[in-house]
Amino acid sequence: MHPAIWTLKEAASFLRISERALYDLARSRRLPSALIGGKWVFPAEALRRWVSAQAEAGGQAPPPPILAGSHDPLLDWAVRQSGCGLALRAGGSLDGLDALAAGEALAAALHLRDSEGGGFNEAAVRAAMPGAPLVGLIWAWREQGLITPAGNPAGLAAIADLTRPGLRVMGRQPRAGSHVLLVGLLSDAGVALRDIAFLPEPALAEDEVAAAVLSGAADVGFGIRAEAQRSGLGFVPLIRERFDLVLHRREAFEAPMQRLLAFARTPLFAERAARMGGYDVAEAGRVAFNL
Repeated sequence: MHPAIWTLKEAASFLRISERALYDLARSRRLPSALIGGKWVFPAEALRRWVSAQAEAGGQAPPPPILAGSHDPLLDWAVRQSGCGLALRAGGSLDGLDALAAGEALAAALHLRDSEGGGFNEAAVRAAMPGAPLVGLIWAWREQGLITPAGNPAGLAAIADLTRPGLRVMGRQPRAGSHVLLVGLLSDAGVALRDIAFLPEPALAEDEVAAAVLSGAADVGFGIRAEAQRSGLGFVPLIRERFDLVLHRREAFEAPMQRLLAFARTPLFAERAARMGGYDVAEAGRVAFNL
């Protein structure tokens, strides 16, 4: 049987480099490794995948340490708290996917429902970057729905209720994952987008939806439970969605993403997610799809 865990000597032999060179790589967290009992060990399968990912890079310059795409308050907090070194560029899921394809971002934060099959993100990624060696890592499952004033005075209960006459609705920018999801849910209910009285200027982030309802500028908005709960607003759940981080496989093993994912496995992260509400982070870091 081949060992699942290699020693420093065994891993160096596999990589055909000196033990000192491997030690330096391990200390700088540039490849899969762990320090156990004062000795460096290396998971064999993870190291093989890492080598394959490096080969796939083909000598290309690494992308900038930017996490582009959808805005998520738990992700915002974790990036700052973890010290992962990533910069956030929130412009919506579709913008994040474009940035990833153009090499302008290390990863894209997405929540795009597949038009068929009930999945999330994989179909959009395949269409945007066919043949690219990408991996989708689960960040969290989130509750999306209607954000209402406290107590839900209008008695809203379903997506079709957004067509009620006189109802002022806060929407999102067209390239936001929440807008794409809303359009899909309306289509499922047989409702046209033009039948809803959206405010002229869309919200550019999740917290702006809740702020509009809280201030009275809107009667309802489409967004996540966490923002409704933070502002003391009402919430009507409509769908549970998967929020993924998508990146080239080689980048999944590099320090920025490894630090962020390691932080997502801590009790502090789980406690924060539970306190914010509307999140399920039990699968954080698990591979959702591998292209």
